[in-house]
Amino acid sequence: MELSFWEYRSWFTEVDYCIAGGGITGLSCALELRRQQPGARILVLERGSLPQGASTKNAGFACFGSLTEILEDLESHTESEVAALVEQRYLGIRQLRDRLGDQALGYETRGGYEVFLDGEREQQEAALDRMEEVNALLRPVFGGAAFEIRPNTFGMQGIDSRLVCQPYEGQIDTGRAMQQLLSLVQREGILLLHGLSVSSYEETGQGVEVHTADFSFTARQLLLATNGLAGELASIDLKPARAQVLITDPVPGLKLQGCFHLEAGYYYFRNVGNRVLLGGGRNLDKAGETTTTFGLTPLIQDRLETLLQEIILPGNPVGIARRWSGIMGVGPQKKPIVERLSPHVCCGVRLGGMGVAIGSHVGARLARLALD
Repeated sequence: MELSFWEYRSWFTEVDYCIAGGGITGLSCALELRRQQPGARILVLERGSLPQGASTKNAGFACFGSLTEILEDLESHTESEVAALVEQRYLGIRQLRDRLGDQALGYETRGGYEVFLDGEREQQEAALDRMEEVNALLRPVFGGAAFEIRPNTFGMQGIDSRLVCQPYEGQIDTGRAMQQLLSLVQREGILLLHGLSVSSYEETGQGVEVHTADFSFTARQLLLATNGLAGELASIDLKPARAQVLITDPVPGLKLQGCFHLEAGYYYFRNVGNRVLLGGGRNLDKAGETTTTFGLTPLIQDRLETLLQEIILPGNPVGIARRWSGIMGVGPQKKPIVERLSPHVCCGVRLGGMGVAIGSHVGARLARLALD
């Protein structure tokens, strides 16, 4: 495709910062760059008509990690690393709330609950035995106990009556949050183009040549914020991880309120008004779900429906309104990768399924790295 003089001059000339990825991380990066360099020319490229990956496809959990997730992380991370990860998630949510406001986000603090199935008694007792140890580790982050025991008052069956509650966790309206971020970016004079992705790039000495499928242009710096899709552009220690999700029709008299984690976070569900959103199941087929291809599989969708019918809404048949999938970025470490890849290229990726919580924080760090 040949660009006209007007197109090239208006969008692709004298670009200071080109950001690949128009999700939470990329837009937060752009806003931080604008705050620190008001006169910079900032261009965000997003491959989809809406943000691809996970930013408009996530479950809207403003969460910091369930008790068993954190205990699992302590097996491969030091205590200080785990505390730092949780703090980054906490600060990321705080940044998002401060930037957009709770009303615009549809933010609600209803708490997060870890649910143990009846057959998981041994795992549950092992986690509860270490709960106070974890509370002591995370007390400096929250200023209080990160976890406490509460009864099951939500109508679920086939689970232990004791739920492990994270009282600081909340939930957002993912669509409203992204609409607000997109509007703010446009008001700040940041150029944003949808349906355009970076196919490759190369250093030029004075900047970086950015290649799309149809044309190329030069930017002073290229910032990769495509999370699980970043492996298509650079050699980074991450893997894509597809997450499958469904949401029910309205459920009259729904008791479920809050965010819930099951099987060390591999399953998650919450109320969206009087609907139930349920996702996960990647552990059933990790190899198959290590993909950048969006899609649904009977294996995982059937398991989600079984959990819905037998555990979450027992005896309450309900229709499924919509199903979808998103692509996360994971790796051997939960720590996000925010680093310089070459003189004019940086990345902020591998959010580990915590994009809502940590995306704003990673975006700000990516901007500061580019400014160094």
